[in-house]
Amino acid sequence: MKIFDKKVKMPKEAIWLVPGLKVKRWFALSVAGSVLAALGATFLFKLEPLDYIVAMAKKLFYVVPPEPVGALLILTGVVLFFLAWKKTNISMMNDDIDSQRIKGSMGEVLYRRMKLDRGPKIVAIGGGTGLSMLLRGIKKITNNITAIVTVGDDGGSSGRLREQMGVLPPGDIRNCIAALADDDDIVTKLFQYRFKTGEGLEGHSFGNLFITAMSAICGDIVSAIRESSKVLLIRGRVLPATCDDMKLYAKMEDDSIVKGESNIPEAGKKIIQLCCEPADCKPAPDVLEAIHNADIIIMGPGSLYTSIISNFLVKDITRAVWNAKAKKIYVCNAMTQPGETDNYSVSDHIKTIFDHARLDDIDDSNKNFFDTVVVNNFIPKNATEKYEQAGSLPVEIDTAEIKKLGVELVERNLLEDHKDGLIRHSCTKVAKAIYYWYKRAIKK
Repeated sequence: MKIFDKKVKMPKEAIWLVPGLKVKRWFALSVAGSVLAALGATFLFKLEPLDYIVAMAKKLFYVVPPEPVGALLILTGVVLFFLAWKKTNISMMNDDIDSQRIKGSMGEVLYRRMKLDRGPKIVAIGGGTGLSMLLRGIKKITNNITAIVTVGDDGGSSGRLREQMGVLPPGDIRNCIAALADDDDIVTKLFQYRFKTGEGLEGHSFGNLFITAMSAICGDIVSAIRESSKVLLIRGRVLPATCDDMKLYAKMEDDSIVKGESNIPEAGKKIIQLCCEPADCKPAPDVLEAIHNADIIIMGPGSLYTSIISNFLVKDITRAVWNAKAKKIYVCNAMTQPGETDNYSVSDHIKTIFDHARLDDIDDSNKNFFDTVVVNNFIPKNATEKYEQAGSLPVEIDTAEIKKLGVELVERNLLEDHKDGLIRHSCTKVAKAIYYWYKRAIKK
């Protein structure tokens, strides 16, 4: 059992003694109830067992040593009662938790659930691999997670299903569901399985096909996601940003228009503004409520335009984030993305989000769309060469410009330790940085 990779060292059974587990109080109440019921039966049926018990105890008192015998009887009674109570609860919980898929003892499961159920309410907004990476980290902080996922994807398996079946692209949604589940579970591996051969199947993932089928059965994508999430017993929930058929297009520096999420980075032109059709997409059910109730709203990391800003083309989502009382943080990319953020610094990323988040009915003269940006400040020396060849560079941390924007800067080493030279965010390091920032922020 780990909390940010710090092991809680205790005997497995001793975990039942941890404060706040909400077990010991009910155990004591059960004992008290049993004693009262026994006394009630004594009076009701005039059994008068107490006299016999007292008389027998007096005789034994002079035959056997009272202290160890008394302690032994109490201990035996408590252990037997506790075991019976525990087994009863496990049986009762079998309907809700598949015991074959629980890792650790029942005490560890209850402790983990108790701690995570008390965690902050987090809304994570984004898409692509960045959002799924983030979710794998923050599920170690809390069970109260809502992932709001962009639905502008039109490439790969998702694009084919969108075109052929008329469904919202399921790829990013599938990745988020899998990220919030148990990564080592066989069902999760099945959900992420991608067919390598087969006419019509090649390139599709099982999860994409499953969600598509569930959409047809349930009648809508939100219900399909909810039912799919139950299969993997995920922590939290996943919601599409909108249920409308959102299609992205970008206005370029040369005044040209590039349509389609997959075509935008390939255009090789500087993006001036991201737009969508229809322009008045409505948020999916429960999205606005989740944002309103959030303690923390996290944006990114991920493709700046097509994974993050695309969510804020749904104006009601943007408005809800503006009005939310939550602490808001943006996780900036470690590297620039060719075709989207060539030569962008951290402040350029921030300004671009701020520009797309402007609304006519929101006065942004004395506040920002988010409070803080967390950035990676360490790039391994042996990792940049292959990225430079692809036109990708480390994102410059221009501290002075960030301060001018009124945004707090948090710098950390956020990368995984990869011997193969890949530059990837570490889900644990990112979650740590956000968690400790939040703890400090609420004390101010």
